[in-house]
Amino acid sequence: MNLNRVVAADRLLASEVGDPAWWAQVATEEAPWREFVAHGTMRVTFIWRDPYGNEQTSPIKRVYIDINSVTHHHSLDPQSLQRIAGTDAWFWQVERPAAWRGSYVFIPVTAEHLPPPAQGDEKAQYLAQRHWWRSIMDLAVSDPLNPLATHSTDWSGALSALHLPQAPEQSAWHALDTGMATQPDSQRFTALDWYSQRLGKRRKVWMYTTGSAGDEIQNQRPLVLLLDGQRWAQQMPIYSALDFETRRGRLPAAVYVLIDAIDSQQRNEDLSCNKAFWQAIQDELLPWVIDTIPGNPSAECTVVAGQSLGGLAAMYAGLHWPERFNGVLSQSGSFWWPYIELLNAPSGQPCPRQPGAAGGLAEWLGTGGQPAGRLRIFQEVGSHEDVMIDVNDSLHEALIQAGHQVHYQIFEGGHDGLCWRGGMLDGLAWLLAE
Repeated sequence: MNLNRVVAADRLLASEVGDPAWWAQVATEEAPWREFVAHGTMRVTFIWRDPYGNEQTSPIKRVYIDINSVTHHHSLDPQSLQRIAGTDAWFWQVERPAAWRGSYVFIPVTAEHLPPPAQGDEKAQYLAQRHWWRSIMDLAVSDPLNPLATHSTDWSGALSALHLPQAPEQSAWHALDTGMATQPDSQRFTALDWYSQRLGKRRKVWMYTTGSAGDEIQNQRPLVLLLDGQRWAQQMPIYSALDFETRRGRLPAAVYVLIDAIDSQQRNEDLSCNKAFWQAIQDELLPWVIDTIPGNPSAECTVVAGQSLGGLAAMYAGLHWPERFNGVLSQSGSFWWPYIELLNAPSGQPCPRQPGAAGGLAEWLGTGGQPAGRLRIFQEVGSHEDVMIDVNDSLHEALIQAGHQVHYQIFEGGHDGLCWRGGMLDGLAWLLAE
């Protein structure tokens, strides 16, 4: 897209706005519209077409927009688009750093789905707003003018993607974004149901070996465990991206094991520094993988990767069993754990920053009681993750003091798989470089 070709103000004020010819022209351009307004800053214009026409014919009263790390859905008055009077066109503009990327959806609602009037004390208003917001998420729609493929999460339907031009490159994901990604090579792919005797739980596990299936294997391949495997197997399939990076030599041939979370309740239990979960991984799952999966996976070179609670779990595993997990990839790690009160926020407001805030892992590291072993750690967090930045900062300092080798970075974005997918490949490239 020619970023200078679309000047949003001119387009929105044009006399023909909302006419069929105007929409036909809009359809030929990549949405949302983007234009530089200052060095390193862009104005983004979101456009939505009301299928029912203008305000005289349409039952749509508001079109909310939920943008990861930008809009605040806990607000009593969440951000919405504005209708251009007399037309079927709705729009909203926001300025973002040119290196930002994130996911978004539109939520068009009729009068019956407007928020209830504020009643009761602050807590009652918060709970009512939370209930209302959850109730309208079923109405969320992706952006039909955005040409990129949608993606999803455990808690959402189809999300649209926005990548501003100075965001870190994600060329490995181009095939998925454009609908050209192929199914994983069946000779290198295995899916199974793993029943853990220790945990008494059955879950999906997906395994994928990169590199040619016919190659003679001279050396053992690194073993990489991806927590929240359902994300990387189904919601945002990672196979084509791994193959892309392996073909161009950025990643070595490796064996990837994607471990399903089962559901949110089980995820919270397993990934909250759960010793039994990691003992089951080591005693039950990994021996089977090493003995049976083609690709000669290494028992000595194992990376564990996770996001959010998964980032916490990955760090916990590496710190407690460094002889088994010698590489850790943590993205937006939930290092507030177990102090949930660190996430408290005033009603309708973002969670406030708390410099110096630390969770249980940072405190444990400070005691000096961790097993001997120097880890290689790739750690990142988003620039719009509020107190998550503070707890990641504190853990990073504790890791350095404990003698670990850490690459720490803050990316321009939020708690968002669209950001994590690029950081995942960057982290693997750094961790597996040796």
